[in-house]
This record gives sequence, structure tokens and C-alpha cells, in this order.
Amino acid sequence: MNIDSHTDEFRHVQTAHCENGVTTALLRYHGLDFMTEPLAFGMGSGLFYIQIPFLTVNNGPAISFRTMPGAIFKRTCNSLNVDVTRKKFSNVASAEAFLDKKVQEGVPVACQVGVFHLTYFPKEYRFHFNAHNLIVFGQEDNNYLISDPVMEDVTTLSKSDLSRVRFAQGPLAPKGHIYYPERVKPVTDDMIRKGIVKGIRRNVRDMLKIPGSFAGVDGIRHTAGHIRKWRDKLGLKKASLYLGQIVRMQEEIGTGGGGFRFLYGAFLEEASAYMQDDRLSAVSEDFTKAGDMWRASAIKMAGVYKGRLTEQKDFDEIADMLVDIRLVEKEAFQKLSRMSLGK
Repeated sequence: MNIDSHTDEFRHVQTAHCENGVTTALLRYHGLDFMTEPLAFGMGSGLFYIQIPFLTVNNGPAISFRTMPGAIFKRTCNSLNVDVTRKKFSNVASAEAFLDKKVQEGVPVACQVGVFHLTYFPKEYRFHFNAHNLIVFGQEDNNYLISDPVMEDVTTLSKSDLSRVRFAQGPLAPKGHIYYPERVKPVTDDMIRKGIVKGIRRNVRDMLKIPGSFAGVDGIRHTAGHIRKWRDKLGLKKASLYLGQIVRMQEEIGTGGGGFRFLYGAFLEEASAYMQDDRLSAVSEDFTKAGDMWRASAIKMAGVYKGRLTEQKDFDEIADMLVDIRLVEKEAFQKLSRMSLGK
């Protein structure tokens, strides 16, 4: 596929997570060359944890290790005084017409899509998840040029294939959702620093101060309590499937539990340089530790899912691992909450 004529204007950026990548690539396209994936994730207060009550996804618990889809892009753009356009559509024809108009204008745009029918994804990675993000940046031979941040290189989708994923059905249905920066004004280092502080403060609030027991660091303990009961309450087979679902949400969708913690640690490293504050670099090590612990818990859960571990003590050990993770993340965010940043 010859795309040289297009890449003079738009540059594909491969990242660990789709919304971070879309944010980074689009802002760089508009001249904000300083933008990185960790910076977008941190300014957008991307780190989170929630077990959503009374909701199942793929016949398992609904757990998220990141903030709501769309929030990272919105918050990062707001912090940098970037005007954003967002649109959803009630029918496919209107969505296609609007996208074609932007493509003809030469404007790269982001689209929210479902993963299950993405033809360039390997089949083992296709499942019903409707909050994936990609960029459409041109057309060639009646196909759209696609920059999917989790892919190594650019690819293409036909009009029918793109419309199918833009109008995927189910939870978080995209409804043709399209979004892009409209106007990007000059950004100063002071604006970046203020955006960093705002992002950290909001993430502290989200992880430490949300009421209830199922979100933030307390949500991790909430899930641990459920895991202890699953084997007796659900039976070994269903309990194993539930743990398999957590592993999928944690390590396959986006960058999951471990990956997002590593990413937040990288953000604090970059923030330390912008703020000239070594304390942020020190706290980044706590999030790297939490990332390692999440990855270790995923390995243990996978052992149950695959039938190698079957005893109640295995469920108890997994629950204990999550309790330990909660403590590390709680102490890390408490350290951040006590810092007088930017003063």
C-alpha cells in the first residue's frame, strides 16, 4: 500500500493504549510535538479501578482499570485549551457523509469502534468491546486509511467494514462517534505544568475519594472480597471463567491493570522533569511496583482459569494479592495528595 503522499501530513504513532495513542497522534498532527502517551494518560487522569455493580461483560464481571472512554482525550485537550468537535449519529448514511467530508478536507479524525468485526485484528483478539479508538486520515482505492495506535503500521478498511464497527451493537455502542481537535492554540510550558497538576489532583480524587466501595482503591478490595466467595457461590467452573474475564480486562483490553500502572509511572517520571520535582519520580516507582503486582495476580488467575489451580486457597491467595495491590496504590496516591505541586 503506497501511502507516502498522506504521511507527509499525518504520522502514525504506535502506543500501548488506543485512546492515549489517538490523543497523542492528533495533537502532534496539530503541532503539539511535546505530547507523549504517558503525558496524555496522566493529564487525562486515566488511571482508575471499578467493578461495576450488577453489570456483566462477556458473561463475567464488569471491571475497568482506566477511566471512562473518551475522558482522556477530553481532559487532555481541555487542559491545553484545545477546542474539540464530537458527533454521534442516528444513522449510518449521515455518519458516512460526515466522515467523507472531513477526509476530503484533509482532516484526520478519531472514531470509536467495536473490536469484534475489525478485519485487520487477529481473530483471537476480536471480542465484543465497543470502546476501541482509531484514526481515519485519508482514502485510497475506495478504502479508508486507518491509523490504529495499537498496530505497528497503518492499515485500511473498506467503507462497509468501517461503518460496521462504527455502529457495533451492545454496551458502549459507538453510534458513529467521531471526534477531533478543531482549533489548537499555542501551548506554553506553564500550561503543561498546570495540566499535569490538574491531572494528578483529579486522579487522587478518583482513586481515594469516590464514595462507595466499588471504585478507586476501595474497589480493588471490593473485588478481592468477591473472589474469596466465587468458588463456593458459583462453582469452580464459573468462578474460573470469572477470573479469566478479569485477566482479559486486565491484560488484553487496552493495556489493562499492569500496563496502565507502568504507564502512570512513566507519566510521573515525565511530570518530575516538567515540575522539577524529584518526589514525583520517587512515587513513580510505587506504580511500577503495583504494575508488577497486577501482572503477578494475572498469572495466578490464569492458572485457575486453565485448570491448574483449583483449591479455595488459590482463590484466597489471589484475593490477598489484590488487597496488597490496594495498599500500594493507596499509599502512592496519598503521597501525591500530600504534595504541594506547582507552588
